[in-house]
Amino acid sequence: MKANKGLGIAYWIVVVVMLAVGAVGLYWRLTTGHKLANYGELIVWGLWVAMYIYFIGLSAGAFLISALVYAFGVERFRPIARLALFTAIISLLMALLHIWFDLGHMERFYEVYTRPNFLSMMAWMVWLYTAYFILILAEFWYESREDFVRWGQKPGLTGWLSRLLALGSKDVTPEMRARDQRVVKVLGSIGVPLAIMFHGGVGALFGVVSARPAWHSGLFPLLFLVSALVSGGGLLMALYAFLAPNKGSAEYKNLLSDMGRLVLALVFLDVIFTFAEYSIALYGSIPGDVAPLIQIMTGPFWYVFWIGQVGLGMVIPIILLAWDRTRTNPFWVGVAGLSIVLAFVGVRLNIVIPPLSVPELQGLVEAVPSPRMTTQYVPSAMEWFLSIGIIGLGMALYAIGYNLLPVRPHLGKEV
Repeated sequence: MKANKGLGIAYWIVVVVMLAVGAVGLYWRLTTGHKLANYGELIVWGLWVAMYIYFIGLSAGAFLISALVYAFGVERFRPIARLALFTAIISLLMALLHIWFDLGHMERFYEVYTRPNFLSMMAWMVWLYTAYFILILAEFWYESREDFVRWGQKPGLTGWLSRLLALGSKDVTPEMRARDQRVVKVLGSIGVPLAIMFHGGVGALFGVVSARPAWHSGLFPLLFLVSALVSGGGLLMALYAFLAPNKGSAEYKNLLSDMGRLVLALVFLDVIFTFAEYSIALYGSIPGDVAPLIQIMTGPFWYVFWIGQVGLGMVIPIILLAWDRTRTNPFWVGVAGLSIVLAFVGVRLNIVIPPLSVPELQGLVEAVPSPRMTTQYVPSAMEWFLSIGIIGLGMALYAIGYNLLPVRPHLGKEV
């Protein structure tokens, strides 16, 4: 008990420090705009865009795993389905904050609704995000409504928050619960193609940029979907391994084993897609395709690919989830999940930065003597600080929700 309390205090200390760091980054961003960011004339997207697609992937992956229960009736994953929905909501919020701060004029974001361009891939993505956000909030509410009503009888902040979120509902009859479940099934079924469209749309946003051969591929939407499932599955596996109650029960071990097998299969699928992407481009030897991959594998940040993407994202999870001595151990299964989550930060950075670091015209950098005309990019302090603050905010919201809302994994009969 004391150990858990100590971990909780340490967690909140880390969160408060991250929020303080983020406040500094926010001040810089609001007072200086993009002046302190290190992207320039060639590399126009940086850390914030990479983190945006990273958290979008976590959200889509977590939602699709919840859909196994709500849309397809795979009951073995029901204990984590509601937690997966909640994870999808928080991850989406963190993604949207990152891309919002990347906008040149943040205050104009609403114009994508009031002055739409129906031929813009970005506009379609924003509309899909909006529909997806509304859908997962509604699905989470209908799934949790009965518990909000019951928890509203509790004293203190938990009861007050539950009464607020119940929105005046007081019906806990079996008939109303059955109605809620029918609504959840419909919303979950609608959400599956919606999640595929919006995250595949992120891949399509890159894929339609014909000026960047490394992105211009029909494989990109599929790559984004597979990576979303891997990263979202890894995150949920880690959360369940470390946070689930009754860790000694057979049900806990069986579910963790099932999640391990699912994530292992997804990692192998990601290996196949990554190999296809790299091998086809290298074999074709088209300079525009090969140069970014060479930059990724042998450039100044080679370790992001070999240690991060390959080591943490593929080798370590495969070993831990396939080896008999570790695949049944909750600690090592959780480590495998965390390894995947960390690795995909590097995966997203490698998608965004290296293709932009190759000049479209040979000699362009030398012809224009400007510090902004460079092929080198390292995120500035402002970029790091603001991202750290957004992650800290997400961690704070997640911890508050986990402790005050009915989202914890349940084992056995729910009371």
